[in-house]
Parts: sequence; structure tokens; C-alpha cells
Amino acid sequence: MTGILALGIFLVAFFFIATEKANKVKVVLIAAGAMAVLGLIPGAGVFYSEHAGIDWNVIFLLFGMMIIVGVIKQTGAFDYLGIWAAKKSKGKPFRLMVMLMVITAIASPFLDNVTTIMLIVPVTIVVTSRLRIPPQPYIIAEVLAANIGGAATLIGDPPNIIIGSRAGLTFNDFLVHMAPIVVVIFVAFVFFTRVLFRKSFEYHPEHVANVMALNERRAITNPALLIRSMIVLAGVIVGFALHSVLHVEPSIVALVGAGVMLLVSRTEVTDSLREVEWTTLVFFMGLFVMVAGLVNTGVIEVIGTWVIGAFGDNYFGAATALLFGSGVLGAFFDNIPYVATMAPVVEGLVAEVPDAATGQALWWAFALGADFGGNGTAVAASANVVAIGMAAKSGHHISFWQFTKYGIIVTVLSLIMAWGYVWLRYFS
Repeated sequence: MTGILALGIFLVAFFFIATEKANKVKVVLIAAGAMAVLGLIPGAGVFYSEHAGIDWNVIFLLFGMMIIVGVIKQTGAFDYLGIWAAKKSKGKPFRLMVMLMVITAIASPFLDNVTTIMLIVPVTIVVTSRLRIPPQPYIIAEVLAANIGGAATLIGDPPNIIIGSRAGLTFNDFLVHMAPIVVVIFVAFVFFTRVLFRKSFEYHPEHVANVMALNERRAITNPALLIRSMIVLAGVIVGFALHSVLHVEPSIVALVGAGVMLLVSRTEVTDSLREVEWTTLVFFMGLFVMVAGLVNTGVIEVIGTWVIGAFGDNYFGAATALLFGSGVLGAFFDNIPYVATMAPVVEGLVAEVPDAATGQALWWAFALGADFGGNGTAVAASANVVAIGMAAKSGHHISFWQFTKYGIIVTVLSLIMAWGYVWLRYFS
């Protein structure tokens, strides 16, 4: 009964978020409050359990990076990169989109997709503003590219960190098993964007000519601060890359980086805090509490166990269920808490597989489904929510369905290609 009640609250809230009939922050706070009042969440544990409550690692990672990005913005670096990108692409819309997607996809496996999005979206807004074209299609394409590219490594997408920890998989394991199909899917996605976003490519020769006449170096307003900021950002990136070696969470790295950035910038703390996307952070916290209700009442585990159990000893069937099931469920429940909940279920299934290679194949199917499912809807992954929040703050609204109509198509195609890869590599 409690599971049905929790699922009902979640679905009603999701309806209001999807239809935008009410402010999404208000919706998640009301839904989270309802679950708390009805005793559907693990009480005070919702503040302390990363598997069945608010994932503070995600919240503080976002908070720290928002401060870092806010300081860098003061140097004029994003204006510089925006003008540079516009001139390199010669203002050609498709060429510009491909350039931004490639940068995003290359950076995501090493910075993680959320950090990459926080750095690339401000550049995108600048360049599209200069060219007098809507930024929404470019931001959506970058998010889709970030979620695809981030799947390639252990640190590229938060679900991979959870899976790697639970399954004992290393950075090199992810690189060997995930990167090949990620490259194939990304290349296919680049070609597909020509059709997918064909109605969004606008070319205005007069605005392009104005941009081509600009000197991007003049956009840098504070060279000394830019140098200091880049040194701090480089340190943060190294910290992200070595977090599994140093045993320091990415959120701690981001917070330390934010503190150092405030020190070297000598800016007012209140000015930097204005750059923080508070509504995005609150939305995440509310969403985590909502999902905690589904976790605490066993809804997600029941669904996952039932789907996997239906295939018995048919391990390719189980891999197929994990791949497509994770893609679907991860798209609606946010893939971070979904993976945290389902990881023990998958671990139990793998323990019953007599062949170690086959058991590992189930982990890869699980990871591919959860990662690519992150493109399914506007709330399916952290990068999606962050990008939409940043776009809204700059005055460029991206609706739930504007994102999702592209995300669903890319997710379906990615899952089908990943399914073929799993079959060919592990079961043929």
C-alpha cells in the first residue's frame, strides 16, 4: 500500500513537471513534503543516506562548480571562447553545433558531464547571442553529447562511479568496455543531429559579419584573474581525475576549489553566491526526496527484481532487461538514485552467474542502460537539470517537452546500438 501511495505521488508530481502546469520547484517540494508527512521516506535518514535520500555529493559538487564558473565568468573568458567558436565555425549553424558537441563529448569523460555542461553552456549562450540565434537547440545537443561522452569512463557520469565501486571495476575497465560503443554512438549522433535539429539552424549573414570583425582578445577583462582562475580550475580537474586514487569525493574537490577560487579572485562572497543556481539545487534536493520515497517503499527494487527475475538463466535476456529497463526507469527516476538502488540487485544477480565474464557483461549492460537513459527526459540526469536551469537564468526557457522530444529519440537509438554491442561482444 505504501509503495502504491509513493508511486502515485511521484507520478502526479511528474505530470505537473512534464506539463509545466506549475513551477517545478514548488511541485517537488510539495511532493517531497507529502511523502515526509505520510511517512514514505526514511525519516531523518533522508538527509544522511546517499542511497535512499539526498545525495549531498551531487548537491555540493554542483554548488562548488557554480561558484567556480561564476568567478571565471567575471574574467570575460566565456565571451572570448564564444567569439572564437563563432569565428572558427564562420557562423555556420551545423558546423557550430558539431564543434560544441565535440568539445563537450571529449571533455565529459574526464571532467564528468555535469562539470562540462557548466563550462560549455555559458560559452554557448554568448556565441548564439552574438549570432542572434536561439541557444536552446545547441544546449540540448550539448547535454545529449555530454551524457553519451560521459559514459566512456569511470568518472564521466555519476552512475558509473556507483557501479564501479559496487562491482570493483577500474577506470581502465570502463575505458576498454564502454569507450568503443560510446565513440560509435557519438559519431552516429553527430550525423543524426543534421536531421534532428534541421529546423533550428538559422544563418544571418549580417550578424556573422559583425562577429567575424570582432577581436576576441578584447573580451578578456581581467587577464590576471583569468590566469589565477585557470590554475585553480586545472587543479580541480586533476582532483576529479585522481579522486579514486586520493579517495576524495568530487564534491570535496569542488568545494575546496570554490574556496580557493574565492581567495585568489578577491571578489565579494555575496557577488559569487549570486551566480549559484539556487532553484536548481533546491529542485535536485526535492527530486532526491521524491525518489527516496520510491526507494524506501521498495517500488524501484520490486520493479527491477521482477524484470530481471523474468529471464531466469537466460543471461542475454537478463542483460537485455538491464539495458532497456535501466534506460526506461533511469529516464524517469533520475539515473543516480536509480543506479544506487538497483546496484545491489544486479550484484546479487551477478553472484549467481557461473561465468565471471558473463557476470561482468551484466554490469556493462546495466551501466550502458543507465547512462544513455539519462538522455530520456529533462529530469533524467544531473546534466539535463543543470543545463536547463542555466538557460532559464539567462532568459532562454527550455521546456520539459522541448528537451524530451529530442532526448527520447536519441535514447532509443543509443540503447538499440548498445544492445547490439553487448550481444556482439559478450554473447555471440
